[in-house]
Amino acid sequence: MEFGIFIQNYVPKMRLAEDPDAEHTVIMEDIDLVKAADEAGFKYVWVTEHHFLDEYSHLSANDAVCGYLAAATKRIHVGSGIFNPLPQVNHPAKVAERVAMLDHLTEGRFEFGTGRGAGSHEILGFLPGMEDLSRTREIWEDVIGEFPKMWLQDTYEGYQGRYWSLPARKVLPKPWGPGHPAMWYAAGNPSSYELAARKGLGVLGFSVGDYEALAPVLESYKSTIGHAEPVGAFVNDNVMVTTAAFVDEDEQRARDSVLNGSIHYLQSNVFRYHDTFPHPDGVPSWPDTIPPYTPEVLDWQINTGMVCGTPDQALAQCRRWEAAGADQLAFGCGMSTREEMLTTIRLLGEHVIPKIDTDPEHSTTRSRRLAAGVPAAIGNHSQS
Repeated sequence: MEFGIFIQNYVPKMRLAEDPDAEHTVIMEDIDLVKAADEAGFKYVWVTEHHFLDEYSHLSANDAVCGYLAAATKRIHVGSGIFNPLPQVNHPAKVAERVAMLDHLTEGRFEFGTGRGAGSHEILGFLPGMEDLSRTREIWEDVIGEFPKMWLQDTYEGYQGRYWSLPARKVLPKPWGPGHPAMWYAAGNPSSYELAARKGLGVLGFSVGDYEALAPVLESYKSTIGHAEPVGAFVNDNVMVTTAAFVDEDEQRARDSVLNGSIHYLQSNVFRYHDTFPHPDGVPSWPDTIPPYTPEVLDWQINTGMVCGTPDQALAQCRRWEAAGADQLAFGCGMSTREEMLTTIRLLGEHVIPKIDTDPEHSTTRSRRLAAGVPAAIGNHSQS
């Protein structure tokens, strides 16, 4: 199992009350966390794309952030989690150009994740009047298969579809090195996992936060991926899942960072905006929020998937995710203080990652390399 983090520039009202410049502070803090994760041995950072989601995410221009991270990091793969390729949001040709340019700037460390937006508030900002939001899947499918053609054909043959069109053109630059970056899809339910598997895409499982939720979608994905007809140059057999992490040499300090924090408020914002996700029983509707954690609730969270405690406890908890079948475990940022998160990243890098992820090569690098017939000894070190 590999490890990653994801950033979203979470700016809740309590941070703004303490710091009028909180938006800028959060943006720069998230950059610092990515740099620390790169040094600690994390293999991936996922940079979200959200629009209009007050308090939840101010990370709208993630192509700019990815470009900055290309120069600010050395080994970590920089992923779009997501780039929204719906033509009403971002023209597909421009998305293809940005991906290829980032592939150059990172020297092969870019990961191309796509998705369809985070709920009605975001989607209807670009597609006003759409009554059935599930139609965004049809629009996404109209786009996704064209990206490898734009990258790999010397002159792209062009496309005339229901939702967008482009005449034959040279789409430049072309990706750096063999093939093209690994392709991923942000999925929220079993049918989306199966769809991703059929197309040979890795899954960004931002909606999976516990072991129980992983089982059915993993089965849907893994039972289909072996029969994939990939839209790209290779199959990216990969399921990433997300959880929170609070690690300290002292167990009580790790627990206190949860109990004294506002993770319940962040989780409430998830269901405030991701209204296309299933709404669990017992989760109140906004503006009501999930109550602050009690020690008993924290114990339940740890038992179902949260990483919290000493490095030894964190190792055992991460091994449970590995045993459950996750290919990558990514931790969200913004749920604890900058200092607490830096401690968590450092301790995971020192005591957990080396004991679980013993492969020096990124799995996506290997898939891309093997598809192009490039031996490991020839691969560029920056792609490892």
